[in-house]
Amino acid sequence: MSEWCGWPVVGEATAWEAAQQILIDAELSDGLPLVPPTQKRLEAMVSGIAARTEAQGAMPPMFGELTPEAVAYQCVIAGCLPAELPVVLAAAGATLEPDFNLLGIATTTGTACVALCVHGPIARRLGVNSGTNCLGPGNRANACIGRALQLCIRNIGGARSDVGDMATMGQPGKYTFCFGERSDGPFPTLAVRHGLGHDASAITVMGVSGTAEVLPGDGEGATPEAILTPIVAGMRAEVVMSGLSRKNERGEQVFLLPLEMAEKIARHDGWDIARVQRYVFDEGQGVARAPDAIHPIVTGGAGYKMTYLPIWGGGSQMVMRRL
Repeated sequence: MSEWCGWPVVGEATAWEAAQQILIDAELSDGLPLVPPTQKRLEAMVSGIAARTEAQGAMPPMFGELTPEAVAYQCVIAGCLPAELPVVLAAAGATLEPDFNLLGIATTTGTACVALCVHGPIARRLGVNSGTNCLGPGNRANACIGRALQLCIRNIGGARSDVGDMATMGQPGKYTFCFGERSDGPFPTLAVRHGLGHDASAITVMGVSGTAEVLPGDGEGATPEAILTPIVAGMRAEVVMSGLSRKNERGEQVFLLPLEMAEKIARHDGWDIARVQRYVFDEGQGVARAPDAIHPIVTGGAGYKMTYLPIWGGGSQMVMRRL
């Protein structure tokens, strides 16, 4: 049997069941079925990628070498298409930024995982879901891109249970956690707010502790205050639950707004993105280090249910990369 970056390459004629056992024995499985990594699939995945063996850094927690070929292997077994490799490669590289603190996220006994948001034209071109059920099942691109990134952390980084990953409980986001940002919202997108152009493609990685559903204070949110006050309450509660109340420093906050909630806020005079951030910051009394460290992201389908993504309390700074 041949190898690719030290991992097994199975023959074209290898039975599905045999291929699964080979990957399980090599400790490459996340528990779900994997696409057999044949030489043909691997070469197709990495085709057109320059410097495919060039190291881009060492991935925590066990500091495996991050190369395009290593990421391509994870993309193949996760079910990605070749066009999705650059997204996964950029996301994997972004997690190596020191302020992201992948070592802490990957090894904590808490529930931290890496969430991936895809912005701009590439999200639409690849079919990344930013509509109904964008955090849930049913979309191949979301599922496979997110899974490939998690497999990078597991197989390249070495975050396996009882070895690098010491999570007491873990969370389902460690299988896959990928969604798109809508480009049709009333506020500048996260990518635009970070200085990228309106037509820029980008990714953002976030170390989050999970998800929490949040409803407007009066049912459907007649005012911006009614929409945002429960978000503030959730953030303040998370500060206590995560242990941040015992620390002097504060980091970032992220919450997901469905389109109709964002439009309801924007219909009120003066409620631009800066005012949203200032309101949450002031009412939250220190839930973030500054107003611009509060990041609303417009995504999801119809409805008024919002989602709070608490940044891991151990400390992590979100990282954006242009594609």
